[in-house]
Amino acid sequence: MIEVAKRLHTVEEYYFSRKLREVGLLIASGKPIINLGIGSPDLQPPQKVIDAISGSLGDATAHKYQGYQGLPELREAISSFYKAQFSVNMNATNEILPLMGSKEGIMHISMAYLNEGDEVLIPNPGYPTYQAVTKLVGAKIMTYDLDESTNWVPNIKELEQTDLSNVKLMWVNYPHMPTGATPTETVFEELVAFGKRNNILIVNDNPYSFVLNDNPRSILSVEGAKDVCLELNSLSKTFNMAGWRVGMVLGNSEHISNILKVKSNMDSGMFYGIQKGAIEALKCSNMWFVTLNSVYKRRRDLVWELAEALNCTYDKNATGLFVWAKLPAYLKSEEFIDLVLKENHIFITPGTIFGSQGEGYIRFSLCASTEILEEAIARVK
Repeated sequence: MIEVAKRLHTVEEYYFSRKLREVGLLIASGKPIINLGIGSPDLQPPQKVIDAISGSLGDATAHKYQGYQGLPELREAISSFYKAQFSVNMNATNEILPLMGSKEGIMHISMAYLNEGDEVLIPNPGYPTYQAVTKLVGAKIMTYDLDESTNWVPNIKELEQTDLSNVKLMWVNYPHMPTGATPTETVFEELVAFGKRNNILIVNDNPYSFVLNDNPRSILSVEGAKDVCLELNSLSKTFNMAGWRVGMVLGNSEHISNILKVKSNMDSGMFYGIQKGAIEALKCSNMWFVTLNSVYKRRRDLVWELAEALNCTYDKNATGLFVWAKLPAYLKSEEFIDLVLKENHIFITPGTIFGSQGEGYIRFSLCASTEILEEAIARVK
């Protein structure tokens, strides 16, 4: 047997990859499982986006290799979108890099900036991929705890009392997943100042800005942020295009150039038709967000009702595609979701997959129809 690379021993299969196999087996055995675990949008993209991809298939260059930096008009559309939605000016020529989903950007950024042994600040709770990628590139994880009592934002003063001399990069994610916490302008200002004082690259992962959020923000709106910050964004949740794999990273030209060195050695450009569809998505009016969020508001009301039926509490001010709910004090997250899966045939995500600070919490997805959510409530009640 050929030995696998040592780096593979540092990570496990992604939780949802493993758990959804279990759910699939239950479904195959005839169990009527309701999946409220994963945030895969079930609604359709805008019709003009679908029309754009289908209409582009006959273009002369549609099936050729595409440029590593994406179509110029896609970068222009991203630039215009950031200007309109965040009041942020980004140069489409050299400060924007389209990605095949923002998830690949986590790897590209890590490969561009981390040497073996460098330390990385990672939120707890937080997106598991930050830890997995850090391990894969041989860097060291330095978690920072987030807590409900401080609205899930980092304690900068506490962080600066620790040894940061080997820290190269810090992952932040606002609006926060899984908790739905939103940042104030002050939080972003403190993060930018922290990055500058300690020579740390701050990366804000920002795919949930427009879901049930009345005040979208970008860390790049802070004066001087481009010096020490990057931002990842995605069309997956904003435009129901998760399977299209369209994301972006934004920052100053030097940072983007460094990431491009990695990316250009790992793929051969995004499919032309997907880029044309993405351009149309980014041109949508704000009525798109109003319509989308009217659906999610109704679903969230039902998930709140489901959470209450399970004796959970939650924050009505939280945003995003999920409801983060607190269990009664005596219950453990993974034991609880396994019990609900067994007795009610409902799959919910345990908070512990996002870190130790997620113990005692569960996460519900809003990616299910009102009919399905009503059925889930009926099963519990």
